[in-house]
Amino acid sequence: MTGLKLLDVFFTLLHLLIIGFNLLGWIWKGTRRLHLYSVLITAASWLVLGIWYGIGYCPITDWQWRVKTELGERNLPNSFIKYQVDRLTGINSDSAVIDAATGITFAVVTVLSVYLNLRAWRRHR
Repeated sequence: MTGLKLLDVFFTLLHLLIIGFNLLGWIWKGTRRLHLYSVLITAASWLVLGIWYGIGYCPITDWQWRVKTELGERNLPNSFIKYQVDRLTGINSDSAVIDAATGITFAVVTVLSVYLNLRAWRRHR
């Protein structure tokens, strides 16, 4: 396996790890604070960096798409999640639907994380 292919696999695993943690990290008491940091960093990337690069910007996706382009892939979507959904289902999914589902799910887990972290903080005081 070439260096670029290994880098592509690394970025895929990193993406999946971050997405999985952002989805589920709020569940366990021991990871709730780290989860809050993770969703805040993700939100900052999407919204603050998004001011300059477009809303929803992810530097990891940017880096991975550069690698995939070097490997010969073309017409890559803006979203890693859309890319994976299309790859796994074999269909060309609607990016607006994927983006909406991603945004709604992210909002729900972020609200859960903020709530649970605030509740723990208040109980500790």
